[in-house]
Amino acid sequence: MDNQSAPKLHVLLFPYMAHGHMIPMIDIALLFASRNLKTTIVTTPLNQPLVSRQIKNSKFQTQIDIQLLQFPTAESGLPEGCEHLDFILEKKLASWEIFDRFNFATTFFKHPLEKLLEKLRPDLVVADHFFHWATDSASKFGIPRVVFHDPTPFVIPDLPDEITITGKQLPANRGESETVKLFIACREVERRSFGVIVNSFYELEPAYADHYRNFLERRAWSIGPVSLCNRDVEEKSEDEHESLKWLNSKKPNSVVYLSFGTLSYLSADQMKEIAIGLESSGKDFIWSVIRESDHEKDWLPAGFEERMEGKGLIIRGWVPQVAILEHEAVGGFVSHCGWNSTLEAIAAGLPIVTWPFGAEQFYNEKLLTEILKIGVSVGVEEWTKMGGDSIKSETVKMAVNKIMEGEEAEKMRKKVKELGEMAKKAVKEGGSSYSALNALIDEVQKSKN
Repeated sequence: MDNQSAPKLHVLLFPYMAHGHMIPMIDIALLFASRNLKTTIVTTPLNQPLVSRQIKNSKFQTQIDIQLLQFPTAESGLPEGCEHLDFILEKKLASWEIFDRFNFATTFFKHPLEKLLEKLRPDLVVADHFFHWATDSASKFGIPRVVFHDPTPFVIPDLPDEITITGKQLPANRGESETVKLFIACREVERRSFGVIVNSFYELEPAYADHYRNFLERRAWSIGPVSLCNRDVEEKSEDEHESLKWLNSKKPNSVVYLSFGTLSYLSADQMKEIAIGLESSGKDFIWSVIRESDHEKDWLPAGFEERMEGKGLIIRGWVPQVAILEHEAVGGFVSHCGWNSTLEAIAAGLPIVTWPFGAEQFYNEKLLTEILKIGVSVGVEEWTKMGGDSIKSETVKMAVNKIMEGEEAEKMRKKVKELGEMAKKAVKEGGSSYSALNALIDEVQKSKN
């Protein structure tokens, strides 16, 4: 079917309010718009700037509408302005209780969203998997709902490979907390949805993609890496970012890049161990520190930045991560194993030091280290968002060197570069991800007839 000439469908997307969920969902909105579909993104007032910023340079921005719903802070006992998970960390409010409140607050979107669906009557709803209630909301109006999974969803019994996860690498038993209820509801409702969109590509994990469809008998469309699909929307200012200017002076594959995402927390002592390990490794590095305010002012060893001048660059705040990973000077990545970062590193052809904290990150680590064999673990043993294990500087040094030099590093780099080329082919016309999106659009069109 030629999707460019098909009657214009209308897709409504509703991302969960966290960077790791919103950014790929906005990329997916741009993908639908690129296929000549009318596209609506639903968000809240304080999250609108992120959406507008990401679509503003796209040639498809005129096909994307933004609809706002008020975030129910008062109803859920959250402080004013708490419309995004970053707010919790920026205000140093992080606790399981407030995360529970935040997740509970999202259930209040059900009725406002239904009013919006009644008004707009889209042909498809793509809602984050945390919004389990969206399936029933969409079905009230005869609208198919697709679940958006950003992390890989294939952590299920009877896997194609023998994977061992320890009890400490799973979320602690939190009884009847709102977050636990949310996870259970998400699992149950997925079976009743129209299907699942996954930010991955078939060639990365074919046995698992087939297992998900055939063993569980559920529809799934792998349409990623979505970070590769909308390169025309990158900020022009990225080229001028200090990190890229600094990298231009370095030799190919000589720099290791470190980033632990926007939600992970490291203690001051752990940050100091990382700094000591980096210095003793002798490798050039870029280290993205998102929230330095979380740490004491003396978290760096005495004289560290002076000694590392020219060899290391610490960046406080936002960095153009995809551009950094793709720079020829970067040869490896130390990561928390969030799925977006994992997929971006694979697309860039980089081996990874794995340092998971929580969520699905331990599963992603297993994919990288045991199945794909393109990663080296630092040995984190416990699931937590609030600090993580204590990893010593010598371990940091050994892990960094293992992905940056020697025969094993070259094997990993060769393998991941092959995967990176597959990723690029997947999103091009005729590729597996490009074709999967076409197949989803066809399915939605058929469901209307």
